[in-house]
Amino acid sequence: MSSTVIAVGGHIGDMELTAGPTLAKVVLEGGRAIIVDCTYGERGHPVLAPSVYREQKLREGRHFADSIGAEFVALDYSDGFLPDSEEVAEQIAAIIREAKPDILITHWLHSMHRDHERAAQAALRGAFLASIPIEEIEAERHSVPTILHAENWEDMEGFEADTYFEIPEEAYQRWRTGIDEHAFARGETYGFRFIDYYSALMQVKGCLAGVPRAAAFKSAGTEKFALAGP
Repeated sequence: MSSTVIAVGGHIGDMELTAGPTLAKVVLEGGRAIIVDCTYGERGHPVLAPSVYREQKLREGRHFADSIGAEFVALDYSDGFLPDSEEVAEQIAAIIREAKPDILITHWLHSMHRDHERAAQAALRGAFLASIPIEEIEAERHSVPTILHAENWEDMEGFEADTYFEIPEEAYQRWRTGIDEHAFARGETYGFRFIDYYSALMQVKGCLAGVPRAAAFKSAGTEKFALAGP
């Protein structure tokens, strides 16, 4: 799986949690992984002020990327206020044109979180914009061959996995080293034990795939073109 993979999430921590084991696998196999978080996720702490938690989230995001050998990009948008705009899609398109990924991972299109849905829409729109010639942009256009939606317990309406990647032990351990630094993932914000959940989920998906651990995704289909068109 020596590829370039971009993962686009709604908040710092989303793709780290769901796509992170796969990104760690990509890097271990000689590929390039880029995490693009659309908002800081700074309003998700019950005690810390958003300005304080924002800085903590940035540290957590950088630590995770360093732990698995990925690149980290945080767009400058506030938690809960990711706009439904061309601006976000154009920022993602610029990253796609530069990196020329083989795979783009983002949220499923239906979620309890508006930022998740808008991040997914922006990612799909960005992939479309990156694939067409635009005279004002000198960077070479690029069509992403594979677009996947990550499995997320908050994005499960209509989600049916059809793609599985085996997660080797070293990739899992790198993911654990990185995600253990995220306060929300440890259950320290609202109590949900995200790390335990996704660790167990990888074992469940591994049973379905016939391997010890696996991460599950849904391939983008016709919705890719419905949302990406002009």
